[in-house]
Amino acid sequence: MPELPEVQTVVNDLIAAQLIGQTIVTADVHWNKTIAPLKPKEFRTKIANQTITHIWRRGKYIILDFQSDWHLLIHLRMSGQLQLVPQTHERSKHEHVVLLLNDGRDLRFHDTRKFGRMILTQNPTNILNELGPEPLDQNFTRNQFRTMLKSRNRRLKPLLLDQTFIAGLGNIYADEALWEAKLHPLQIAAKVSPRKAVNLYYAIRKVLERSIVNRGTSLGSGKSNFASAGQRRGENVVNLQVFQRTEQACPRCQTKIRRIIVGQRSTHLCPKCQKL
Repeated sequence: MPELPEVQTVVNDLIAAQLIGQTIVTADVHWNKTIAPLKPKEFRTKIANQTITHIWRRGKYIILDFQSDWHLLIHLRMSGQLQLVPQTHERSKHEHVVLLLNDGRDLRFHDTRKFGRMILTQNPTNILNELGPEPLDQNFTRNQFRTMLKSRNRRLKPLLLDQTFIAGLGNIYADEALWEAKLHPLQIAAKVSPRKAVNLYYAIRKVLERSIVNRGTSLGSGKSNFASAGQRRGENVVNLQVFQRTEQACPRCQTKIRRIIVGQRSTHLCPKCQKL
């Protein structure tokens, strides 16, 4: 699933492609669940002639603000991709929503597994306010994070994946941040020392910022793997220290990386560096 760095990369690419200022002429919907709860006819009517004024990210959501009081929230989920192509480009069977722009391009929502969603709403805060703080926001301090951990009697890995606790982290960067901070995924948050809580705060920021610089992480070349709006794949996989490196040597101590299951999610760690 695309996480914060991948979603930010898509936002950056859409802005660079000069999507701001374009008007959506109409929309074609080929998989109704993608735009639920609206019906295709209602979705087309409401989104027609909407001019894009701002593109931004909140957690794992891509948000398109329109000149009116409408907003389009896009969640890529497992395999969603946004693709900007000429309108003459033949539509593939996995392009479930096509937004036709006034400049002759299409913004197409490609989703192999059909889990992604596009939410057209006048009240985006109903969804976005449920999210936890942004880990890279300058107003999100280490003291705030330390206090948040101290109040939670949950294991670290599931807690970091909880979007109401902190927004944008997923399986990849939770594993990477815990390794950076030398914390075990099963450690109870409230029992993390103040020093290690600060270490985790900076580790989260480090792995996210590094991945944004490298345009996110693509784990393979398959069509369901992450690719940005320009169909460019992320280059951050070379910087992964533990994720999907089972039985390989820990870059820090050379102990073999282990894979365990935490909350039904594959979790990777160094048993020597990350002692429980």
